Amino acid sequence: MTATGHLTLGRADVPIGRPLAITFAEGRVDGEFRQVFGAMAATPLRVRGTPLSITPRYGGYSDFESNDERRGELDLTFRISGPGVPRGCSIGTDAAPVHLVLKETDPSRVVSPDPLVVAFGVADNRFAVPGTSGCGLLGPVLDKVLRLPAPAGVNGIDLDARVSLRPYGGAE
Repeated sequence: MTATGHLTLGRADVPIGRPLAITFAEGRVDGEFRQVFGAMAATPLRVRGTPLSITPRYGGYSDFESNDERRGELDLTFRISGPGVPRGCSIGTDAAPVHLVLKETDPSRVVSPDPLVVAFGVADNRFAVPGTSGCGLLGPVLDKVLRLPAPAGVNGIDLDARVSLRPYGGAE
């Protein structure tokens, strides 16, 4: 799955121009539906008006099985980088990631039948964002600059996604 769009975390209001890429597998194993997360890749997103960048990273949980309430769920953390920013500085942690519940904003449509590629839109604007973690003495300064923590309703993610589907060995 690849996705471009827009991300707002507190003051950070950034376009996602280069696609986020997520690899996962899903299907039936012994008659039971299962999903396996593979990997996530993203490029740093520049925070306008600052020397900072934030990079979305997989936060340890994904569930892309859709239902009437959601298109999927995804936990993310956001690595902060810039001059003097310590290596482990982030928004959200592995123990307490930012949890997204993605709602469909644009229905699925087939972009290509072979290989099968489906496009759709998703968004979430109801998630809260914690203050920074692992930033040492720079933490309070970054929180002030980025206006963190930020309550639900201030933050948002809006994505145009494309999923390429293919069967793999032993699929039912």
